[in-house]
Amino acid sequence: MRVGISLTSSHAVKDPREGARWMIERAAAARQAGLDSLFVGDHHATPGPYYQNVPILGRLLAEWGDAPAGCLFLLPLWNPVLVAEQVGTLAAIARGRFIVQCGLGYDEAQFAAMGTTLKYRPSAFEESFSIVQRLLRGETVSSAGRFAFRDARLALRPAENVEYWIGASARPAIDRAARLADGFLASPSLPLDEARDQAAYYLERCKAYGRTPPAVAIRRDIYVGESAADADDVKGKVLATGYRGIPPAALVAGSVEGVAERFAALAALGYTDVIVRHLTNDQPKVLGSLSRLRKVRESLASV
Repeated sequence: MRVGISLTSSHAVKDPREGARWMIERAAAARQAGLDSLFVGDHHATPGPYYQNVPILGRLLAEWGDAPAGCLFLLPLWNPVLVAEQVGTLAAIARGRFIVQCGLGYDEAQFAAMGTTLKYRPSAFEESFSIVQRLLRGETVSSAGRFAFRDARLALRPAENVEYWIGASARPAIDRAARLADGFLASPSLPLDEARDQAAYYLERCKAYGRTPPAVAIRRDIYVGESAADADDVKGKVLATGYRGIPPAALVAGSVEGVAERFAALAALGYTDVIVRHLTNDQPKVLGSLSRLRKVRESLASV
């Protein structure tokens, strides 16, 4: 099983340079821990400070090695020509394989701020996904659908094939991931039984489409403690202040051995990658957890 990281991009700081510094330090620590992949997310018009995916990933890649890297694009919110151009540039900066994570998005206020609506999400997503793929393959593309443009073409394209993962929760969206993408990214909020069902359904649909996915990934919010007691203390403090709507059972907090056991259970369900995000935003705690993730990853090397 591979262990990657999706860095938290939302930081409530007085000086915006501080949050950017935290992300840079975390990317460097993730590389030192030997993690298998690096990602950032995608949100717009947020109520709190949020570091946008393309510029921040461009900076983070300076701290990263040749392991895969990528970012999320909520495709209905973007002009697909711009997405393809951004991917082409980021893939040129990256030393390793580039992975495009794609999602529908869900927040009406965010859609309104970006000049669109939730109503057309599925059709806009599939149209955009196809356009991005075609442009990155070197085709000249015109469109008169949800996105209207003429004779778009990319001169700067990735040196190697880009991989596409689709984040999904509902069955039609999981089926879409099996039909269109290289990989599936499951939600961080899934308890183990739902994670089992979604992986099984995804793999069943892949088989129906004659596809063998290179990645069956799941997000998990985690903390690797110096001890089980340290992990319980951090998790307890986080839950006491209210945490992101994710069920406590889906959070992973424990010692190196405890976290490795939880990740191995996901591997047994068919997941090839666990993409972590830290449930605490305390910088020293996050950096300590990242250093201990090396041992977690090493213990999973044969899983």
